[in-house]
Amino acid sequence: MKRIVFATGNLHKLQELNQIAGNCGIEFVLPPKNFNPIENGKTFEENSYIKASEAARLSGMTALADDSGLCVEVLNGAPGIYSARYAETQQKKIDKLLNELKEQTNRKAKFVCAMTLVSPDGKIIFQTTGECYGIITEKQAGTNGFGYDPIFRPDGFDINIAEMSDEEKNAISHRGNALRKVLEFLKNSQ
Repeated sequence: MKRIVFATGNLHKLQELNQIAGNCGIEFVLPPKNFNPIENGKTFEENSYIKASEAARLSGMTALADDSGLCVEVLNGAPGIYSARYAETQQKKIDKLLNELKEQTNRKAKFVCAMTLVSPDGKIIFQTTGECYGIITEKQAGTNGFGYDPIFRPDGFDINIAEMSDEEKNAISHRGNALRKVLEFLKNSQ
């Protein structure tokens, strides 16, 4: 089994990646404990590269990173790359976003995930993006998932992501869409 460092401290993301990867012969593992990159990029792609190159440098292994966030159309793409730092707690992030959309009829949004795969020496091997389109609901629903999942309803569904099973979410999520492209690349490059 091939091991690739996944540049995150978020166990939910690591579990999600390994679920999506399934039995493809790749196991994603956490970076060393001292992994603490400074995400000062201006795009999802730049932040993804910063994290992947730092994880590769620390581990001496091939590394994959994602940078993802929620982009709301009427807010000119906010919170965007600042999704994780939008407020102090996840509930406060949700409350802040719902408050900002209180008077809005346009609730279109998308989750974006940029993934970057780098070699142990920090060179980009592959980079891709996955997206999931939907709307921000007026009320929270569901207890599965994490982040903004309780207020995001994907196009074509009548439930929020937080109301879906892991399998349903992974089949349509921005992270799932990006990771499937990475796995396809890895399969074809062996």
